[in-house]
Amino acid sequence: MANRIAVLGTGRMGSALARRLAGAGAELTLWDRTADRATALGLGRVAASPAEAAREAEFVISSLTGPEAVRGTYIGPGGALAMAHGQLFIEMSTAGPDVEAELGPLVAAAGSHIVDATIVGAPPIVERGEAAILIGGDSADVERARPILEHLGTVRHVGRPGNGARLKLVANSMLALVTAGAAELQHAGDTAGLDPGDVFWILARMVPSLEVRRPAYVEGELQATMFALHDLRKDLDLALELFHAEDAPVPMTALARELVGLALVDDSDHDIGAIARLYRRRRADPADR
Repeated sequence: MANRIAVLGTGRMGSALARRLAGAGAELTLWDRTADRATALGLGRVAASPAEAAREAEFVISSLTGPEAVRGTYIGPGGALAMAHGQLFIEMSTAGPDVEAELGPLVAAAGSHIVDATIVGAPPIVERGEAAILIGGDSADVERARPILEHLGTVRHVGRPGNGARLKLVANSMLALVTAGAAELQHAGDTAGLDPGDVFWILARMVPSLEVRRPAYVEGELQATMFALHDLRKDLDLALELFHAEDAPVPMTALARELVGLALVDDSDHDIGAIARLYRRRRADPADR
């Protein structure tokens, strides 16, 4: 693959997809609000602005922290759309469908195209090319993006523009429910006198994806952050906004958001597995029983 690709945002996920694409032979230009973070990757050229990064790119991939970051990166004098010239924009942030709807007409007016292609899978999974890519958009644009995205994992076209963003919120809500539920049951099993390893074994047998967070659940360790608690809360806020707008009853998702919020008090920047520590703290404090 010799495509010229701009990657806007080099956080945990942006860095992972940049490494994967560089390994596939892409010619990369990187941009991040923290330039040193992009430079530290040692992959391609580092641009001073999103517009500069997009100027000669055939594809522009954005992996940013939320709606405001997406708007700020695309729109304005230094935004990526200032240098739109027919290339395809691949918006991979978890920012919700509203920002995708805002960007669509602006991208079209600039003579380019956009798809929303959200990622299901932690950064190590992306780097192995084993993620799930949920892509919403016109069929022609999806097919144009597919050869790029297939380097990252399995691509699934999920319909109209914005559907990738919508389905990602369903996915991350499920992740929150599983993570919080497993933390509760791990604690309940431990309290009932069961061996912690046995409790986790059966939980991971039911939900194999839990296995990567074994130290957090069994030993209460803080692991390297794959997905920060504060990012999960942001995603749950977006999800609840979407679901409530459609009058969908989601009491379990709302409760998961509450639990994530409580865990954030001490573990905001830590991996979502740290929610297990919330139950350990409550067990240690008789006033919370």
